[in-house]
Amino acid sequence: MEYRIGLVGCGTVGQGLLEILDKKREFLRDAYGFESRVVAISDKIRGSLLVPEGIDIPAVLGVLGRGGNLADYPKAAPGQAEPLDPLDMIEKTDAGIIAELTYTNIQTAEPATSYIRKALRTGKHVVTSNKGPAALYYRELQDLARKNGLQFRIEGTVMSGTPVFHLAESGLAGNHVLEAQGILNGTTNFILSKMETEGMEYAAALKLAQELGYAEADPTADVEGFDALAKIVILSNVLMDGSLKTSDVPRKGISSISKADVAAAKKAGYRYKLIAHAKKEAGGVVASVSPQKLPLSDPLAGVMGAQNALSLQTDLMGKVTIQGAGAGKTETGFAILSDMLAIHRCR
Repeated sequence: MEYRIGLVGCGTVGQGLLEILDKKREFLRDAYGFESRVVAISDKIRGSLLVPEGIDIPAVLGVLGRGGNLADYPKAAPGQAEPLDPLDMIEKTDAGIIAELTYTNIQTAEPATSYIRKALRTGKHVVTSNKGPAALYYRELQDLARKNGLQFRIEGTVMSGTPVFHLAESGLAGNHVLEAQGILNGTTNFILSKMETEGMEYAAALKLAQELGYAEADPTADVEGFDALAKIVILSNVLMDGSLKTSDVPRKGISSISKADVAAAKKAGYRYKLIAHAKKEAGGVVASVSPQKLPLSDPLAGVMGAQNALSLQTDLMGKVTIQGAGAGKTETGFAILSDMLAIHRCR
């Protein structure tokens, strides 16, 4: 079955998705009966394409790889590469799936939420890696999708391509998730790992993380716990039927932790990790984000470097822990593909 796909946003994740769809085209068709045709792209920086017969993915990747604009797409017919706002693209395209891959705004979740609402109201499934809409408006958007007989999927929002929601939906089907505890930010885990294993001060470890591309020039979202905060809110509301807002969750980052703190914890048999935690209680779900000293026997204590991990406490299976990449071009592109395949399986 062929799916016509539109991309809103074609930066790192969008290009990762395009590479996968091109490279895996025959495999996806033969193994899953899944065929794709990318018919539209709209990106605030790189321009737009609306090509009903299908976009030549290698040609587009070649243009973008040279730092070009979609207006430079060599196979565009007149009118196909004219500037097009994402809302207009969503309205005009006959794509059945919109991949919303724009930047995250955790304060307002815009403009991504408007794009998602538009897609769902015009009969299109939505897959996204954007934490903002999932953290602030998950219930509303999921209800809108169901009202219209559509799917709204968010696998890439918490641990990139590491399958958190697919695990809960399929592998752990029939379980209630009672508690979630995880390392949900690779940047902070990398910094804390370097502080312990190489005796680096916080500032030096942060600088290294920035040089390697793990941390942004402004690392606040990572090191002060805002990224992990958004993710634990998503997990609470999706897996534990919570109704948390980001303002409900106390948050503390790792910027005040010193090399001496890390060394003292290690000497006592503990290891610092930035832990996002949520638990079902009588009044609902309670969550927090803060640095914790974990005993070395804890499965999360052994997770080093930029890796992420999550432990889910369930009523039937007890504790289940999953570990994997929490970011990356290919990994997050895969998360989007995995949601498209889930839509395909549910057709």
